[in-house]
Amino acid sequence: MNFDEYCQQKAAPPGSSVYYALRQAPAASQPRLTALYALRREFEETVKEVSDPAIGRTKLAWWQNELGALASGAPTHPVSKALAATLPDVKAEYPALQALLSGFEMDLDQARYLDYPNLRRYVQAVGGTFAGLVARAASKAVATDGTQAPAWSTPLGDALLLAQLVVETGNDARHGRIYIPIDEMQRFNVTAADLINRKYTDAFAELMRFQTKRARDALHAALAAVPGRERRSQRTLLAQGALALALLEEIERDGYHVLHQRIALTPIRKLWIAWRAR
Repeated sequence: MNFDEYCQQKAAPPGSSVYYALRQAPAASQPRLTALYALRREFEETVKEVSDPAIGRTKLAWWQNELGALASGAPTHPVSKALAATLPDVKAEYPALQALLSGFEMDLDQARYLDYPNLRRYVQAVGGTFAGLVARAASKAVATDGTQAPAWSTPLGDALLLAQLVVETGNDARHGRIYIPIDEMQRFNVTAADLINRKYTDAFAELMRFQTKRARDALHAALAAVPGRERRSQRTLLAQGALALALLEEIERDGYHVLHQRIALTPIRKLWIAWRAR
């Protein structure tokens, strides 16, 4: 298996939302976008699919070294090799790649957030940073210091992650992570035990309605801010936004039953929504 095939399987298996979003991008940018999504998935698996935080930190330390090897031109991992082959300027993107890794490292340090401003730090570090990487890779507009991103990309990345956190509420809780701010849970009289034990109540539905509305409002605002001149090159992020909105609508229709299952769209519906987002 070559590194392109590895990235495709890691980031965008057939039928996944990322698969259909990536297919909307111009052909020339698809390999580097796929490599970025594969890297994000590697980071996510490192912190969210290990039971021992010490193992997670060891793996993150390995990725820290691998990012250095990528910047110096000597990558060893299939995803790093794909990035080396496809990104216009790997060294310029190195700070942003490091920032993304640091964002995911927060998952090993913190499993609860006191209020939304604290949660937003995590959302910006992971969601906003990644959307900036994707936006630059899609347009080939790499900043000289690798930290500047189009002004619209950070809010869109934040909104996409907020929507993902709604979708993954139950799965995250089962793995000991709750991304709903503590003060908001207290306001709606919902406890962490309710989430972990999959307890559906009217209070939980109201809490999730609040979380869903925040994610939806953020998505609408962020998608409207994408300049018309950039919409063709940014089809992947636009498709992800449209898919996220449709999925939030589906979750609402299902009564916010996200604690015991992962609600998803059918592949044919994903294809249609992603295509229309173009």
